[in-house]
Amino acid sequence: MSCAHRGRCHNDAAFAALAGASPLPASSGRIVRHRLTRGRQLNRALHDVGEHGCAYFLGKDDCTDDRHTVSFCDRFRLQSPQPSTTSAVRHRREGATMPMANPAPEAALAQQIATLRYDDLPAPVVTVATQCLLDVLGVTIAGASEPTVARLRDTLWATGIAPGKATVVGDGRRTRATEAALLNGTAGHALDFDDVAGAISAHPSVAVFPAVLALAEECSASGRALLTAFVAGYETEVRVGLALGTSHYARGFHTTATVGALGAAAAAAHLLELDAAHTATALGIAATQTGGLKGMFGTDCKPFHAGRASSAGVLAAQLAAGGFTATPGFLSHPQTMGDALSEEPDSAQLTVPFADRWHVPDTLFKAHAACYLTHGAIEAALALRSIVAPADVDRIEVRVPPGHLAACNILDPQTRLQAKFSLRFVTAAALSTGRTDESTFDDARLWDDRLRLLAARVDVVPDSTVAPYAAVLTATTRDGGRHRLSRDTGRPRWTRDPAEQQDLLVTKFRALVEPVFGPVETERLLDALADLPRLARATDLLPQAGHSAPTP
Repeated sequence: MSCAHRGRCHNDAAFAALAGASPLPASSGRIVRHRLTRGRQLNRALHDVGEHGCAYFLGKDDCTDDRHTVSFCDRFRLQSPQPSTTSAVRHRREGATMPMANPAPEAALAQQIATLRYDDLPAPVVTVATQCLLDVLGVTIAGASEPTVARLRDTLWATGIAPGKATVVGDGRRTRATEAALLNGTAGHALDFDDVAGAISAHPSVAVFPAVLALAEECSASGRALLTAFVAGYETEVRVGLALGTSHYARGFHTTATVGALGAAAAAAHLLELDAAHTATALGIAATQTGGLKGMFGTDCKPFHAGRASSAGVLAAQLAAGGFTATPGFLSHPQTMGDALSEEPDSAQLTVPFADRWHVPDTLFKAHAACYLTHGAIEAALALRSIVAPADVDRIEVRVPPGHLAACNILDPQTRLQAKFSLRFVTAAALSTGRTDESTFDDARLWDDRLRLLAARVDVVPDSTVAPYAAVLTATTRDGGRHRLSRDTGRPRWTRDPAEQQDLLVTKFRALVEPVFGPVETERLLDALADLPRLARATDLLPQAGHSAPTP
């Protein structure tokens, strides 16, 4: 490979060492094709930019020659003094890592992300991670038709987003991984029916899964690769959330939006096979993109938070792969996440080995289509329904942790989304109808006079003695009777084996997906999910049927 600016570009040997690439002769300014002799057998198009002394791997949009059609997985920007990303991949495959000068906590986390292997995952982690994918795929398919997603999708297509290889669920069109992650992440959170990491008050899967799904399409990743990357992202997300502490959420930050971006970046970096140094950079790039305010709950912005976090994570990994720089100490460095977003940052949480404490098995799956902080009250109200008739109830007192009042205590919900964040409404709805699925939050029930009157008789009381995901409900009947019930939804729905919750999740998946794709495609997706670790192509998880409800 010749280069007019060899002093600033990588030299011939470095180019030839790109994972076994065999360069073809070319002059400066021409596109050169590299066929990798090992790895993923990617076709790489290399452009030597003589004027700037840089080299680029180009994708389809950068080249008019069809022979050089490649995805981002084939496109990296290489510019001295950053080490070649593909070289970094080679080091990780050989069990080593590129030299790092990062602060210890962030470096330790990046090292774990970069070196995690499928064989490192204990059976319960694999089982629950697969259940996470089952759950989030179901809610994404169902959520894709929500008005929130339609507004976002229509706006993006109207502005002319670029085509690509990543599928937009529920739409069928393909775009770049960043846009697909944005749309699918928003769809996955549109129903607020996706899973929860109780330790950090966040929705972990909805930020990570769209990122790995989009990149899996671009990279032709296997089921094992997708699953391992997902776990790396999930575990990263929880560790960063724990490092930020409870003050982060209490100050008004939506944890799904903030730590979700880092989880997505970790997963994307793993799927792109970045080494530890580049992974640490990706985390830093994700950290500087974080945002999301709890004051937006009950609006389109809350699900948008999840999509934006997923997209930011993909972009962070892509930029890191291309040589973009960031402060490596994304949490412990002055004026980074620790200082800006927390009152008591604890960077030591980042150093806890994955194998010492797996958080995936602690996932809390939603049985009710509302904010998880309302689930204790919902289950107490459902239990009350078996004791007294709703018409006989005079007053209901619901005692919850004080923080709930800032997150899910909308007094007079005016929209379906707001109703999901109203303790009064969901308590009244559970007691009145006995249902808490999506049908509970349609316009007819939202404006039902009897339900509204019952909701007006619900008093929400802050109580610091109540457990974080619990509620204590006291109902007074018209004849003076009192009934006190408490429910705590802060523990997983299994005791000895996570398979104990599989039937519940499969039932939920069918209820969400069959109305969209019909029973045949629903069962095919369930089979693919059950066989995920053995799938040669993770894209088998994508719906293959039409994109509208089946004909009756």
